[in-house]
Amino acid sequence: MHDSRNFLSGKRNYLFGSILLLFIAVICVAFVTVDKDDYTISRRVVLLRRIGHEILLQSGDSTSRVLPIKKIAENEYQISFENELTFLPDSLMSSTQRFLDNVPLSNNYIVNVLNCDNSSIIYGYAISKNKKDDIVTCIGRRQPKACYRINIKFKPNGITIEENGYVLVSLSFLAFVGFIFWRSITSRKTLPDGQQTNMFALDSVLFDAKNRKLIIDGKTTDLTGTETRVLLMFASSPNEIIARSRLQKEIWEDEGVIVGRSLDMFISKLRKKLELDPNIKIVVIRGKGYRLEVNTRENTWNT
Repeated sequence: MHDSRNFLSGKRNYLFGSILLLFIAVICVAFVTVDKDDYTISRRVVLLRRIGHEILLQSGDSTSRVLPIKKIAENEYQISFENELTFLPDSLMSSTQRFLDNVPLSNNYIVNVLNCDNSSIIYGYAISKNKKDDIVTCIGRRQPKACYRINIKFKPNGITIEENGYVLVSLSFLAFVGFIFWRSITSRKTLPDGQQTNMFALDSVLFDAKNRKLIIDGKTTDLTGTETRVLLMFASSPNEIIARSRLQKEIWEDEGVIVGRSLDMFISKLRKKLELDPNIKIVVIRGKGYRLEVNTRENTWNT
């Protein structure tokens, strides 16, 4: 019963730790995404204003303003101007490529030039990081002076998603490594230090503490972790009184739970498993504790 509680407690602790690590991972990814998005947006706006300024200069206008850049949709921005202008498609394409092609996350985009009066698209082209996918038409034809708006739509950012995936995978791997390390530490605590490889001969009983087994007349009986720790204390001090408080303290205190009846239950289970050898028994010393009585001399081997 006590082992079941420990098992459930361990599962709860691991589940809590996993949820905590996952929560931290989500927070880290959120911050990485927000920071990167904010920086990318700010940089794009600056570059788009520079593109607008250069278009005005190419049109022969060095005094009017580029109006504030508008974000009209996810990954789509609009450049608008204070006054009418004319533009050459070749120059427009050259300007956008010069400013955007070498900027991470901004080298795949579609440009559409709209007429302010009816929002019709009068010119457009697509630029891809893979140049064979570029779509460019009708270059070399200067457009008449009019009110224009330029919409630039960037390809959705798949790199951030991929990088965030790396963050999640890395943190999950760390959680797994942490769990394996935690299990290795707790498994070492199953038996007292220096006695994890001991075997004890108690009359006709062979007690294999490392593998949690009793061998009596060729018959093997499995022991639980707690039964092994209790019997190990007795086997280490046969025919000596071990105080009840000491048993409770050394067996259960590290786990944060001490239940008096649990000790009685495990003593009872051990008695039943040892009853095949009448020369070995665990007796109660009233008011003091327990004693493992062995009628023959104990031998101990270190394997």
